[in-house]
Amino acid sequence: MKAHDGMYIGGEWRAAAGTDLIAVVGPADEQVIAHVPAGTAEDVDAAVSAAREALPEWAATPPAERAAKIAALRDVLVARKDEIAQTVTAELGAPLPFSQSVHAGVPILVAGSYAELAASYAFEEKVGNSTVYAEPVGVVGAITPWNYPLHQIVAKVAPALAAGCTVVLKPAEDTPLTAQLFAEAVHEAGIPAGVFNLVTGLGPVAGQALAEHEGVDLVSFTGSTAVGKQIGATAGAAVKRVALELGGKSANVILPSADLAKAVGVGIANVMGNSGQTCSAWTRMLVHTSQYDEAVALAAEAAAKYGDRIGPLVNAKQHARVRGYIEKGVAEGARLVAGGPDAPREQGYFVSPTVFADVTPEMTIAQEEIFGPVVSIIRYEDEDDALRIANGTVYGLAGAVWAGDDAEAVAFARRMDTGQVDINGGRFNPLAPFGGYKQSGVGRELGSHGLAEYLQTKSLQF
Repeated sequence: MKAHDGMYIGGEWRAAAGTDLIAVVGPADEQVIAHVPAGTAEDVDAAVSAAREALPEWAATPPAERAAKIAALRDVLVARKDEIAQTVTAELGAPLPFSQSVHAGVPILVAGSYAELAASYAFEEKVGNSTVYAEPVGVVGAITPWNYPLHQIVAKVAPALAAGCTVVLKPAEDTPLTAQLFAEAVHEAGIPAGVFNLVTGLGPVAGQALAEHEGVDLVSFTGSTAVGKQIGATAGAAVKRVALELGGKSANVILPSADLAKAVGVGIANVMGNSGQTCSAWTRMLVHTSQYDEAVALAAEAAAKYGDRIGPLVNAKQHARVRGYIEKGVAEGARLVAGGPDAPREQGYFVSPTVFADVTPEMTIAQEEIFGPVVSIIRYEDEDDALRIANGTVYGLAGAVWAGDDAEAVAFARRMDTGQVDINGGRFNPLAPFGGYKQSGVGRELGSHGLAEYLQTKSLQF
């Protein structure tokens, strides 16, 4: 598969400072499909310098013109949608239809939303005898994960560009080819040199150098809570802005009045999408004790349908990690009703769709983020018990509530300590803010709230 052997810095592909390479491994067959350069602190410094040089002119560009450039970028992504989907499938392992609809399709929606927001956002307002300006925060260091490689890039880069910021992107080392395609799209869209820059590399080297760089004004990171804490500490020492979208252990709360079959079916589908590698996945299914046995049977039946429909996990480390969690669930007394730790195929990092029953809230599989196709079904006695369980983790990223009518579900959802809740199967909204409570993060992505993360305010009094 085609890969660039350099970094995209200052509007051109430049040779990397070092000679080390990262092998990109296809998780479906465990074969190396490409190599990309392993960036160094020197590469990061060059990219940040290019971003700082481009910042004054881009920040001064009228919002309507920035909007036009983002719209042009969206159009390039549309034109290259098939290529993007094929690349994501090759390096992440997602089935091609899922890559086409979600991995390629959603970022196009998000880019389009920011083209519109950049043109309509109130960057200036009158407040009494003051004029308040929303100005770009500066140079953004964006560090993105592998699970949604293009969506996470667009969700950071598009609002940053709309705000008038310039960007240095360090993508996950498992999915750098999608990031290189995005850099090509930026170039094709005519976004000025230095406004967007790409450095591939390892987190402890290139990622750390970017987070620590004194020329970076804001670090936007999506990934594990453990790494997010490190970045937050680093940024705090420099009084630097951060936006952190971290882990999740989201609850799918099914109230007794809900359509049980629909709630269980949609809940299983939610977790199996992207092979369970979704931070907001509803991995804890909470069911009233009177409906518990029926829900378990429905969940096992639903999970069995995904046996040959989900892709592999991203790499060998993640494969071993998820299987280890399944083994731990069994060891702690949970009951397997679908799937299990045994690899379903001889080749590739596949894990069977797995459902546990008889899970108690304190079990490891009910507390820690597994990041695989694993659902834990937990019984509750009444609504207060359900709320206690739903709020009983360190996370608070997303969730779902099902009930006989929306008002009943909303009343419960308002008491949940989480940033986003789907009511009776609510649809994805690219304009709704996404982000977490507690250790699921700081800040929001998407829509106007996501744009605001990249702005700072100045007031002039008259």
